[in-house]
Amino acid sequence: MVTGLCVLGTHPAKAQCATCALNVESNARSGSVRTSGLNMGILYLLAAPFIAVGVGGYVWHRNYKRKEIRYNVRNEKLNLN
Repeated sequence: MVTGLCVLGTHPAKAQCATCALNVESNARSGSVRTSGLNMGILYLLAAPFIAVGVGGYVWHRNYKRKEIRYNVRNEKLNLN
């Protein structure tokens, strides 16, 4: 439930430092069209490590998940005297 509230209660974030944001804003005001995709580019680069960790976790889970083990135990009763 907490996760759902966190997801629903979020606001769009700008993934830029203050210096980058000021440079982009000043270039955008001057009419430069190159600055329009900077924020999406930063978010794209941010997603790459999360995807790499997710793929690595999936491969680890697939290869090292608990395997079925069969025990060969005799069906006769044990005498512990």
